[in-house]
Amino acid sequence: MHTMGIFWGRITLPLAAAGILWLISLSVVQAAETFKMGVVDPQAVLEKSKAGKKALDGLKEYVTTRQKLLSGDEEDLRNTEKTLKEQIAKLSDTEKKEKETQFRTKVQEYQKRAQEFNQELQGKQKELVDEYMKKISSATKTVAEKSGFALVVDKGSEQTVKIVIYNKDAVDLTDQVIKEFDRVNSK
Repeated sequence: MHTMGIFWGRITLPLAAAGILWLISLSVVQAAETFKMGVVDPQAVLEKSKAGKKALDGLKEYVTTRQKLLSGDEEDLRNTEKTLKEQIAKLSDTEKKEKETQFRTKVQEYQKRAQEFNQELQGKQKELVDEYMKKISSATKTVAEKSGFALVVDKGSEQTVKIVIYNKDAVDLTDQVIKEFDRVNSK
């Protein structure tokens, strides 16, 4: 009988280990089933939400106004250059140098204004993106928590770096985030 107990002991240990492994794998499968992952396209949220469209329209208006000013400056430069070419033959060497210096100064001022405009624009774009990314993140968090998503990834877009290569439509939260974003930011 003593040998029989050893035999059953040998069988019981592997069965118990198999049972534990089965329970662990079952809990892993259950955990995997409850783990929900979603994707969102922040660029689309910015472009399609009411507040985002309003902000982008404001940025476009700013750009248009500045471009009109620069276009006016550019037109003045062309007219000055044309006048200078017409008068160059009639001017003395001293007057030519003086007019050319004045023209170069105007060109440099124009280039400086254009560069300042580009820097301002980049600053405004960064400011807009930073501000709206915080709001988009907040709206995404709200949607994810309501729907039980454990992880939401920026899927990117054609305008930005594409991060997600494939996703099922069911896990794309972009439209839900746009609705939440509009609900919170409709002021």
